[in-house]
Amino acid sequence: MTQDPYEILGVSRDASADEIKKAYRKLARQLHPDVNPDEATQERFKDVSRAYEVLSDPGKRAAYDRGGDAFSQGFGGAGQGFSFTDIMDAFFGGGAAGGAGTRGPRSRARRGQDALIRLDVTLAEAAFGVTREIKVDTALTCGACEGKGTAPGTSPITCETCHGQGEVAVVQRSFLGEIRTLRPCAACRGYGSIIPDPCRECSGDGRVRSRRTLTVKIPAGVDHGTRVQLTGQGEVGPGGGPAGDLYVEIHVEPHKTFTRHGNDLHTTISLPMTAAALGTQLTLPLLEADVASSDSETATFELEVRPGTQSGTEQVIRGFGVPSLRGGRGDLIVSISVDTPTRLDARQEELLRELAAIRGEETPDGQVEAPHKSMFGRLRDAFQG
Repeated sequence: MTQDPYEILGVSRDASADEIKKAYRKLARQLHPDVNPDEATQERFKDVSRAYEVLSDPGKRAAYDRGGDAFSQGFGGAGQGFSFTDIMDAFFGGGAAGGAGTRGPRSRARRGQDALIRLDVTLAEAAFGVTREIKVDTALTCGACEGKGTAPGTSPITCETCHGQGEVAVVQRSFLGEIRTLRPCAACRGYGSIIPDPCRECSGDGRVRSRRTLTVKIPAGVDHGTRVQLTGQGEVGPGGGPAGDLYVEIHVEPHKTFTRHGNDLHTTISLPMTAAALGTQLTLPLLEADVASSDSETATFELEVRPGTQSGTEQVIRGFGVPSLRGGRGDLIVSISVDTPTRLDARQEELLRELAAIRGEETPDGQVEAPHKSMFGRLRDAFQG
């Protein structure tokens, strides 16, 4: 068997690191004992792993190119030293600890978490928009250390355990030889450095909690549960990392007159029996009446109630609902409720009986009406008839 790692992997001597890794991955997938368990294939797999261990290490590759013995003890010994993370690379495109891109010391600076705050608004504020000031209690960058986590005049030192790599190698024996697994350094928690003298204000975290005041603009048309995003106004990350986002969740308070369904407003007005029978005109207050800047002309609507209006009748006033976030505006739907008098004095009762006599309604027999059919039901009956 050739002892030239370039020939074993089938690459040229000027092959790049990516070409070497690609060749190793291809051979490892073909020769891995789980795929080909025969002894000859296992031996070749060991050769491929040893060759890759030499050529993937710049120092070992340079020593071999200068004339060294690739598989001598000076290079780690036969069947020793290949990394388990490299085998994982061959099958999954990443190392055992999450891929080659995650190896080495990790940064202390990380993005902060998003924050959520609830804001109570009136129906008019949700419909027409409002600008409010809110108080937020979040993590901010420490002013004493500017997010570095170190006491003034000091700086982090290189970890003596991992020598700044953020990882340590754990070697285990197996039928393949010695398998080397990289794990985060416990001494520095994978940072590669240690803060010997933490900042007293933030205890080395690089951030402190503080209350601040923000101005948030609520757009017209928001509804209950809508979240307004304030980019970069959330929690500042550890180590002076970028801040997350702040979400303001809208909670709309119930209104005494109007209820909202989508972009439509619904309200109910009660009319005396005589007004419903004779017809009338009402001055209806609109939602704009809750806005301080509104005048009397824009805050009311003259509603014409037609004679003979029945209880439950709905009148739709176009364009007086809630503005939409995408433009346009919903409708105002007015339901009529006719009040029947429950207490009559003698004169009132006399007049009603006289009216009943005139209309021939002294002894009404009542009419049983057929159930109301939908449009589709009426079409079906028409075709079946």
